[in-house]
Amino acid sequence: MEKKNIGVLASGRGSNLQSIMDACAAGRIPARVAVVISNNKDAYALERARQAGIAAVAVNTGDYPDKAEYEKYIVDILKEHNVHLVCLAGYMRLVGKTLLEAFPGRVMNIHPALLPAFPGLHGQEQAWRYGVKYSGCTVHFVDEGMDTGPIILQAVVPVHDDDTADTLAARILEQEHRIYPEAINLYCTGKLVVEGRKVRILK
Repeated sequence: MEKKNIGVLASGRGSNLQSIMDACAAGRIPARVAVVISNNKDAYALERARQAGIAAVAVNTGDYPDKAEYEKYIVDILKEHNVHLVCLAGYMRLVGKTLLEAFPGRVMNIHPALLPAFPGLHGQEQAWRYGVKYSGCTVHFVDEGMDTGPIILQAVVPVHDDDTADTLAARILEQEHRIYPEAINLYCTGKLVVEGRKVRILK
């Protein structure tokens, strides 16, 4: 099976990026990370990419007159690296029409809560403050909404009585590192079928 090229958009430390790179290197995903792009020039995700010999590009949103132009530049970089699947890994910007139309059905995200509950920033803390008994994480395809695209995989994490927002977030992160590469592998091996809001996983 020919390896697919993955482009990763990240804004921070890039721990999910690392889990994807590790899974590719171990042969658990028939793909390679071809380029990492960040809207934050100081993001450690860029350093992780450089250390792995992967193209790392910082794109400052302030250099562009609007979101469409900013995303057009990102699309150009992704296409230059022959990217097939775009993975968001702690990318702290809402993806717009320009990027989504360039990669229809080919943009994926990991969110640290059981969607549709607690979308947006700090899903782990939202869940902890709300007092839920179970939280977790969700891998989903991206649409123009805030964490509203079709759900691919979810992992459930129990909330303990002595949890803090940080301890809960740490346990959720362990599951993120497990299910995100799994979802990417399902995509790369042609086992995901989107039917309206539902994603069917082929055996």
